[in-house]
Amino acid sequence: MVRVSIIFRLIFLFATPNLSEDFYRFIWDGRMLFEGFNPYLSTPETFIKQRLNPINEANTLYEGMGILNGSHFTNYPPIHQFCFLIAALLSGKSILGSIVVFRIIIILTDIGILYFGKKLLERLELPVKNIFLYMLNPFIIIEMTGNLHFEPVMLFFLIIGLYKLHQQKSNLAAIFIGCAISVKLIPLLFLPLFCQWFIWKNPSKKIPFFQQIKRENLWKLISFYSIIFVVTILLFFPFFSIEFIENYTKSVGLWFNTFEFNASFYYLFREIGYLFRGYNEIAIIGKITTICSIIFLVIITIYRDNKTFKNLITSMLFGISFYYIFSSTVHSWYMATPLLLGIFTKYKFPIIWTFVVILSYQAYSNLFWKENLWIIAFEYILLFSYVICEIEKHFTKKMID
Repeated sequence: MVRVSIIFRLIFLFATPNLSEDFYRFIWDGRMLFEGFNPYLSTPETFIKQRLNPINEANTLYEGMGILNGSHFTNYPPIHQFCFLIAALLSGKSILGSIVVFRIIIILTDIGILYFGKKLLERLELPVKNIFLYMLNPFIIIEMTGNLHFEPVMLFFLIIGLYKLHQQKSNLAAIFIGCAISVKLIPLLFLPLFCQWFIWKNPSKKIPFFQQIKRENLWKLISFYSIIFVVTILLFFPFFSIEFIENYTKSVGLWFNTFEFNASFYYLFREIGYLFRGYNEIAIIGKITTICSIIFLVIITIYRDNKTFKNLITSMLFGISFYYIFSSTVHSWYMATPLLLGIFTKYKFPIIWTFVVILSYQAYSNLFWKENLWIIAFEYILLFSYVICEIEKHFTKKMID
């Protein structure tokens, strides 16, 4: 099955992605770095409007990425940018050559996920074959290898971090988790969940919160978080400036205040806003849904038993799933993270999610991009029905046991 999973990925090696235009921006950022520019300080649109060509094939890349992408500052963290730079170094004059380099990086990190995923499954005494629920998933192969999304690079560092954490090598784990954050910011959501695993006893309503801390392990937690923070800062440091902070926060903020795609509860809240206010309240609703996600993470951090590693990963799964369920933008490739975490738990709904999310592709079939909300509703009805049944099944089994 290992060879089959790699062969399926190699089929796409020389293919140009047709369900995503993001790779054009990847190439742009990498070539900007290669030419000595800080990609966080300017937009492609700025150069094109001034009829400047700072990199090879500038106009072709700008046309390929589209006006929306080209008018915004890049939001890809530094290790992500380093992958773009590798492509610029190895293929600075060929778009197809850059695509091949990106694809090789993604395939190699998937092989790394396979290796360390199997090791972690063995340590958790779970079936090793579970890793192939990720490696052989058609969605993963098409979206990651085919359409060049870099979730596997982030997940590669995350899975090594979790493996090292289970080995009680928390400082090494922190380094790899810091690297994961420097590929995609999403692992930041997991950080609160590590508290109880490090220092807390079983949460109890009868004992004051701070008395539940195991003081002898407090230093381990502080060291763990400090290393993650230092690694992340050091990786961002070469790009650092006041202008960088302004541009980057503005770019990240778009995901909460502007962009909308394949959302579930957010779309319901948006319709309520239309009903009472007559216009889209995304600026307010985006903040509310983010606060809801934070509250949920705090609840499962404090009140869920995260002492065992399996419970910790289960909390990570539900934390990221809750965040996506309340997000205004849920692109299909986001499902890679819940899927990989899910193979270390008893829950299978992430597998279902990777199949029903394909319904969101309907929006790409229109000449002028537009979602069919009935199809989106059908997608989430299928997903939530399965989630409810699965949670009820495990809850009933726990009660019987």
